[in-house]
Amino acid sequence: MTQDPMTDSDNDSKATDGGRESLASNDLEGSTADPLVDSSINTDDRSSRSGGASRTVIESQDLDVFYDDVQALQSVDIEIPAEQVTAIIGPSGCGKSTFLRCINRMNDLVDAARIDGELLFEGKNVYDDDVDPVVLRRKIGMVFQAPNPFPKSIYDNVTYGLNVQGIEGDYDEIVENALRRAALWDEVKDQLDSSGLELSGGQQQRLCIARAIAPDPDVILMDEPASALDPVATSKIEDLIEDLAEEYTVIIVTHNMQQAARISDKTAVFLTGGELVEFDDTDKIFENPEHDRVEDYITGKFG
Repeated sequence: MTQDPMTDSDNDSKATDGGRESLASNDLEGSTADPLVDSSINTDDRSSRSGGASRTVIESQDLDVFYDDVQALQSVDIEIPAEQVTAIIGPSGCGKSTFLRCINRMNDLVDAARIDGELLFEGKNVYDDDVDPVVLRRKIGMVFQAPNPFPKSIYDNVTYGLNVQGIEGDYDEIVENALRRAALWDEVKDQLDSSGLELSGGQQQRLCIARAIAPDPDVILMDEPASALDPVATSKIEDLIEDLAEEYTVIIVTHNMQQAARISDKTAVFLTGGELVEFDDTDKIFENPEHDRVEDYITGKFG
């Protein structure tokens, strides 16, 4: 991984896709009890990538987030492993999306937001003064809840981040590779000049994923990427997420506990008040959580 110094930038709102410029000078390298949850939440179909210890790629330390006088996150400590799927679950308003947006500093775009504590990416605090949010977002791409392709051709959608960030290379090859990794190439290879807005909802979301991975980030953030999709399109997105975790660190916010159980290796449970109550292997969270509050949430007693 190359090492580029970070400088302040006035263009932080322009680039939200990924890349591999170095963020910092120092690159880091179950229970046998009866399940506590309804048997309909099944983790057996998930293919685990967590056979051994994995290095930490994202870490927060005593992270607090405020919107004006309202505290959205309180004292969040978490270590997220590389090249696995980490699901973030919890009731509405518990700070799931706020935490996700902290990772690549999307909350910088919210005037009322204030962040205290540390959030480390590869050992570097992303809120240090010498960190350029644009370069950070080249390394940490993001896919939003609603598909948001640009009113451009499929080809230009995929290359948008490359052009904005000045990334050179064989764009034809990059576009094909990105669309293949997003499981979309076979469906659109003969219509790359057509508008991305003409695709179905599920195809549009996979196009947005292709756009996010075209610059080859390290981390992909997904904020409820399948919540607006039908079951067939959702299944394709879930399969894609599992495939992406072979190359990328994937962090997904979801309200769907079945989805978290199916596709994630680790699960973080945020509850009311912006508190991270439990973070562990997904099997452990769904079969034998440590905290009664987590059990109550998973079993539907509240939330």
